[in-house]
Amino acid sequence: MYNMDTVQEPKNHRAGFVNIIGNPNVGKSTLMNALVGEKLSIVTAKAQTTRHRIMGIVNGENYQIVYSDTPGILKPNYRLQENMMDFVDTAIGDADIILYVTDVIEKADKNSEYVNRLKDLDCPVIIVVNKIDVSDQGKVLKLMSEWQERVPGALVIPVSAKERFNLESVLNAVISRLPVSPAWFDKDAFTDKNLRFFASEIIREKILENYSQEIPYCCEVAIEAFKEEEERYEISAVIYVMRDSQKGILIGRGGSALKKTGSAARIEMEDFFQKKVFLNIFVKVDPDWRENRRELRKFGYEE
Repeated sequence: MYNMDTVQEPKNHRAGFVNIIGNPNVGKSTLMNALVGEKLSIVTAKAQTTRHRIMGIVNGENYQIVYSDTPGILKPNYRLQENMMDFVDTAIGDADIILYVTDVIEKADKNSEYVNRLKDLDCPVIIVVNKIDVSDQGKVLKLMSEWQERVPGALVIPVSAKERFNLESVLNAVISRLPVSPAWFDKDAFTDKNLRFFASEIIREKILENYSQEIPYCCEVAIEAFKEEEERYEISAVIYVMRDSQKGILIGRGGSALKKTGSAARIEMEDFFQKKVFLNIFVKVDPDWRENRRELRKFGYEE
């Protein structure tokens, strides 16, 4: 919720949108979760885990940082992926600060057109070299030097988001580069997403964890009902797949696979919501959901 309060803020109050972009699997979501202090973006070892643009808000007495996690950069093969890249392009266009996340593993020329765009941005750029815990000092220093040459105006910071190493340097760099501004959101807000969204993302995370090959990439989750009772949430979810064979794999023999996924999702929801959850999951076949504008709009990918 945008902040419309008339509460007096310090004259030097800083606030802005800090948008996180980068290639798949470099640790963008892990980084944002660590910076925000909450698990807002789902994290798995698979590419394309993040599909939406997700905001995480950090508030201090004299600042408000609105982080945005975005999908990993890719070359789209269908409309869903085009929408995902629209989120990335929008994030580049409306950023007060860009956090470009790379790591010690990926090749420097991967999706280089986006790196080249960083050079022409008017806003500050911070390049975060992640996963330094799986490298050595010499290689990290060399990578930092290479990135400084590629984007001369950027600040380069080495971190391990997983181990929460050197994140304070990122926080301090962000705060010092925020524009002077009143808060954009209420100071008690920590995200722009509602509980229904997090319920669907938790289910999708468990699909990514429990199934292999094409199954996670052919699935989407919709929350059909979300009812808050005094002692629990009652949630009804539908997993959409593209073929009957995928539906069979998702459900498993005697429903065992779906039961395992649902149980894992329910446990995580209860931890996230801090309340008991009664979860019903159904599976439906929709062959065209990744290309259909109406369906993608229902899932929150199109305006």
